Amino acid sequence: MKNFFYHAPVKVLFGEGSVERHLGTELRACGKTVMLAYGGGSVKRSGLYDQIVGILEQAGKTVVDFGGITSNPTYDMVLAGAETVKRENVDFILAVGGGSVMDCVKIISAAAKAPGDYWKLIFEDHYYPMSGTPWGTIVTLSGTGSEMNGLGGISNKALNRKATLPGTPAAFAICDPSYLLTVSQKQLASGIFDNLSHCMETYFGAGDCVSDAMNEAVMRDIITNARAWVKDPKNVDILGNLMWDSSLPQTFLFACGKEGGFQCHAIEAQLCAYTGSNHGMALAVIHPSYYRHIVKDMPERFAQFGRRVFDLDPTGKTTQKLADEAVEAVAGFAKELGLDSSFTQLGLKVDEGILRQVSESCGIAGGMPRKLEREEIFQLLCEVL
Repeated sequence: MKNFFYHAPVKVLFGEGSVERHLGTELRACGKTVMLAYGGGSVKRSGLYDQIVGILEQAGKTVVDFGGITSNPTYDMVLAGAETVKRENVDFILAVGGGSVMDCVKIISAAAKAPGDYWKLIFEDHYYPMSGTPWGTIVTLSGTGSEMNGLGGISNKALNRKATLPGTPAAFAICDPSYLLTVSQKQLASGIFDNLSHCMETYFGAGDCVSDAMNEAVMRDIITNARAWVKDPKNVDILGNLMWDSSLPQTFLFACGKEGGFQCHAIEAQLCAYTGSNHGMALAVIHPSYYRHIVKDMPERFAQFGRRVFDLDPTGKTTQKLADEAVEAVAGFAKELGLDSSFTQLGLKVDEGILRQVSESCGIAGGMPRKLEREEIFQLLCEVL
């Protein structure tokens, strides 16, 4: 078991009615001016926007509106947000939405206090933020688990690059599973697979320890509750389990004592930079193809995964046979959620030329059974074109 440092700084306020019960109390220590950050129209259509503004005004806050944060948030949006924070003397940022809104706000928080251009500071000067504008979040779409850490995925359009930047963690996260009823089932399915992806990318990394046992339990729970959700999509108890399932992996608890790989995330990040792909939906295409390439490098691990997570019957099967079935179980689970199995089905405008650019520019992950060559990454992408 590898050495590790562990710190989980985010206060979680979970359950139906949590906004009404807790937001006013949490706002007492947040200063006078609050920037309300959110994405598209669902927050307003659902009535949540008016509810939150009412609570803010009742608490005596001055509200600065910052809406329109897109999926796959851009560095330009980060800069606009940081400028708003500085211009309006914002004391606190309240992020309302899913992973994209939270990722954007994390980096806005840090960039607003940084001594220069944030992208350059991170990638050229190796700067690491020690503080930022305080922020909290009301989660309306689970799956990314973004509420639990300080990392944000940001697309820099000028560089054709999507990268994970260090930002600042939230002071609190309010998680009401009933809010998941305000988003489409396709988006929820995407989030469910993204969550499973976080677990698998950690599980198949180097190391075998108690963290894996916890990870296996959560992966089983994701699959069990996802199948129940497909049959009963309005059940808030099921949604609550899925919501907490998505938060736990992003505390990085399952990574303690291990070396994670996250090769699929690295590939998808660059696919997104070139195509604007939906994160979870693209991961559902990439994962099975990637695993078909590495399953022979670690058959025992995949076989264990198949037995313990998907309850595959090992009777009369070789280790390799069971491992191969585990890979196909991942692909089958994506189909159960109604997700696509190729980039063409996903509707991406992509060809071999773009896939070549993705394979040549994505990160190469360590911590896996072997590092892939860029030609093999190109091949596995072409296999699901």
